[in-house]
Amino acid sequence: MSRVGKKPIAIPNGVKVKIQPNAVEVEGPRGKLRQLVPPGICFELSDSQLKASLEREGDRSLRKFHGLARSLVFNAVRGVSEGFMKELDIVGIGYRAEVSGKQVIFSLGYSHPINFDVPPGIEITVDKQTHITVSGIDRQQVGQVAADIRRLRKPDPYKQKGVRYSGEILKKKVGKTGA
Repeated sequence: MSRVGKKPIAIPNGVKVKIQPNAVEVEGPRGKLRQLVPPGICFELSDSQLKASLEREGDRSLRKFHGLARSLVFNAVRGVSEGFMKELDIVGIGYRAEVSGKQVIFSLGYSHPINFDVPPGIEITVDKQTHITVSGIDRQQVGQVAADIRRLRKPDPYKQKGVRYSGEILKKKVGKTGA
């Protein structure tokens, strides 16, 4: 059995969990998520704790999904109670962003501005035109939107320009040595 899969998931106050045969629905103060569960993994709710278990203990093919299913449901519970957030920084002269309705307009050194549509369930805020915060309840979607924004102008390690995650350290390649 998986070490991660054995850990129980604590259900915070205000979060409701509904277990279905192939999914777990989680509803909390921030919203509602439905997380699909791989076949062969079942969840049990007891004493405000959710536990993942295998339907057939001896089946080796199910063990690889045990920790995965537990992590996905844990992220859903955390998402509806606390939410997830990714922060990005825009570095470069004249590089900036602004929110306009359901779009974010980027000026990233190209000959034209880039309009980025904000998907439903995601909230994007821009501070000081160079700091972007992507937040939402679905961890995968928040990470994907942040990666899509970063992809608009990848950070250049030599000029130190582009869109990067806050705290990201850019590494330069090692130069050739004349030996």
